[in-house]
Formats: sequence, C-alpha cells, structure tokens
Amino acid sequence: MDTLSLLLHGFEVALQPMNLMWALIGSVLGTAIGILPGIGPALTIALLLPVTVSVGPVSAFIMFAGVLYGAMYGGSTTAILINTPGEAGSMMTALEGNKMARRGRGAAALATAAIGSFIAGTIATLALTFAAPVVAELAFIFTPADYFALTIMAFTSVAVVMGASRVRGFISLFLGLALGVIGIDAMTGQARMTFGMPDLLDGVELTVVLVSVFAVGEILYVASRFRHNDEQIIPISGKAFMTRNEWARSWKPWLRGTVIGFPMGAIPGGGSELPTMLSYSLEKNLSKNKDEFGHGAIEGVAGPEAANNAAAAGILVPLLTLGLPTSATAAILLVAFQNYGLQPGPFLFSSNPELVWGLIASLYVGNAMLLVLNLPLVGLWVRLLYIPKPQLYAGILVFAMIGIWGVSGSTFELAMMAGLGVVSYIMRVYGFPIAPLLIGLILVPLAENQLRTALAAGQGNFLVLLESPIAVGFYIAAILFLSVPYMLKRLQK
Repeated sequence: MDTLSLLLHGFEVALQPMNLMWALIGSVLGTAIGILPGIGPALTIALLLPVTVSVGPVSAFIMFAGVLYGAMYGGSTTAILINTPGEAGSMMTALEGNKMARRGRGAAALATAAIGSFIAGTIATLALTFAAPVVAELAFIFTPADYFALTIMAFTSVAVVMGASRVRGFISLFLGLALGVIGIDAMTGQARMTFGMPDLLDGVELTVVLVSVFAVGEILYVASRFRHNDEQIIPISGKAFMTRNEWARSWKPWLRGTVIGFPMGAIPGGGSELPTMLSYSLEKNLSKNKDEFGHGAIEGVAGPEAANNAAAAGILVPLLTLGLPTSATAAILLVAFQNYGLQPGPFLFSSNPELVWGLIASLYVGNAMLLVLNLPLVGLWVRLLYIPKPQLYAGILVFAMIGIWGVSGSTFELAMMAGLGVVSYIMRVYGFPIAPLLIGLILVPLAENQLRTALAAGQGNFLVLLESPIAVGFYIAAILFLSVPYMLKRLQK
C-alpha cells in the first residue's frame, strides 16, 4: 500500500467515535496544562501512563498526541497574558506577545499564535506523513554497530545541547545510564547494582522515574519559589481577530517557522527551545519593522509559535522510525510504547500499521480541534490561571502517588519516587538538565544490547564498530556536537 492509502486507513481509525473522543480529551487536557505554568506535556503524559493501562494503545496514543499538540497551543496564552511561558517552547513568544497585550493587541497576538500553530502543525504533519515511511525503510539497513553509534550520537547531543553546561549535561546523562543498568543482566543472569535489594532485581520502573522527575521534582521546585503575590493577568483586548496588515505580516513568519522547526525537532537535542530562538532571531533580522521588536512585533509571535508546533511533529520522526527520543516528551512516549509491549522502529510500520497511521491521522484531526478550541474559547481558558497554585500542585502530587500505587502496589516504589523526586529537585536548583537523565535511562538497554551483538558478530574485535560508513557518520556527528559549540565560543572571544 502507498502512503496515501495507508493515511486514508489511518483516518478510518482516527475518525472512529471512540478515538475522536480520546483526541478531544487529549486536546482539551493538553491546552489546559499548556496554559497552567510549570505543567507541560511530559508531566501530563507521565501522570497518565499508570491510568491508561486498561486503554487500548491506539486510543492512548491518540490522546497523548492531543496532549502534546495542545500544550504547544496553550503555552502561548500564559506567555502573552502573564509573561510566563506555560511551555519551554513559548519562551520567545513571551518577549513580544506580552508587549502586544500591554499595548491592547492581546487578541491579535493570541490569534496569530493559534493560527500559526495550526498551519505549522498541519504542514509538519504532512512532512511527517511522507518522511516517516522513507526513514523507516532506510532503518532496515542499519546494523547493530550503526544502532550503537546512533545511541552514542543521541547521548552526546542531548548532554551538550540541553545542558546549561556540558559538565552538568554529562553528569545528568551518566546518572540516567547508572539507573538504566540496575537489575539482572539479560545475558549473564547476574544482578547488577541492586545492593542486595530484591525489589531492584527487575530494574528501576520507568514510570516511577518519570513521575518522580516530572511530578514530585517539579512540584518541589515550584513550591520552593512560590510567592503569595497575585500574578497580573492582562485582559484580552483589541479587535477579536487579526487585521489585514497583521495577516500580511504573519504568513511569511508562519512558513519560515515551520521550515525551521520541523527538522530541528527531528534531530537529537533539537527540542522546541532552539528552533523558536532561531525563528525569533531570523524574523528580527528580516523584519521591515525592526524598531517594533522589544515593543510588541507580531512577527516575533508568529514565527516562534510556528516553529514550536512544527518541532512537536518533528520529534515523532526519529521516535516512530528508529525508536530514538530527541526530547523529554519523546522519551516518555517511548516508555508508553514499551508499556504496551511495542518497540518503535521500522518494524512498527509493518506490525502495527493501525497504530502508526491512526496516530498520524489523529494529528490532522487534533490540529483542527485545537484551532476551534483556542480561537473562540480563549477567554474560558484564561480562567484556569485563577486556580490557586497550592491546591493545584497538591492535587497533582496526590494523583501521582495514587497512580504509582495503583500500578505497583509497592511501598518501595513509593519511597523510590520520593527519593528520586528530591534528587530531581536538586538537579533543577543547580541547573542540571532532566532530558539527558531520561534519554540515558531509556536508551542504555538498546545501546548495551546492540554493542554486545556487534562485538559478538565481530568475535570481540572493537574495530567492527567502525566498519560501517553509517556508524562512522554517527560518530563524526557526535564529535561535532562536542566540538562545534566549544569552537564557536572560542571564536566569539
């Protein structure tokens, strides 16, 4: 079957009444958590993992996709109205969007953010539709040495790009690697790093780590910085829609942001922050109204918001085709696949086409839902900002504990959740990135297995890791990730 036939089959799956309901739930929930500062898609999906065990994988992932896209839409609302990005990818939106709101153009800023998100999300999903099968076909030629080199590149890129410093990034990565090797060695049957505790023989439960890092650690961090002063929420003002001049100034940034965001989301370490920064810088340099930047330029909202949503589709390309997460949210989605006994990669397209194409088709459906939910109902969403923070975060913490207890019924895992939550709080305080820890934890079994397989095929000769041109290319990319930022800093000095 060609791509269009498979996509039509995916729409048959996505448009089933039950799946439409899950897409709507995910979109509403994603928008809500995007608006609430400090709660992102990674935290939400982590909390939903224990309670979606009884839901079928197709419905669950359609809901997760709605949460992912909805958070990108919702994050712009707080960035514009209270100068507090609900999502990391909305940081650049706050620079100009809040200034527009203060000048009485809040409605136009929210409109260009929502429409740009819809256009970028749709174009990026089209790119995902046609790029993913091609990448999946190419992945069939990968050898174990190639997969090992790919994980090395992923480790290096996330540690360098996502960390405030390379040292902190690699410390976070090695902590994740250490957690990932706890348990019984699959090849030798020997216990590793269990410290004599029988509860660790099965390894560290991924769901426990995710909830610890994103729920407990985040709540402790927010609580430690909470102040009992009311946030100033700027009322939505201005015309209910964009003027002709605002349309003319927005459509090119929407397209340019999409072109920047999609490939940046697909590469390891790209995330949503980097493409939004690049988009903002590009729009500032290309704009005919440079004097407006810093005072409320609509291009500074349109471009970064488009890049933000395009990057969200971009992370699904390596995740679905190679099983490679390039961000914290993608890492959690990979865990969700594993919870259902599925391994993303080229075989997923042939073994579970209903899931893959139903998920891709649901992105088109969810995008349309989100446009309808965000443009006319933005005033309703703003009311969420009045929820008292202590009650909100206390409720999240209780929900997280109930979820972990419901899945495991283990007091040991509850204690581990509390301990890892404190560790992740300390990491946030001292600027250690969380994404390298997660990606190290999730990918270390794959890296170890592929390394052992390659060495076994080469009879213990380490040169077998360098025989493939593809593997050498990945190693070169890893070296560039390490060296180029350092060289750029030296040149700047």
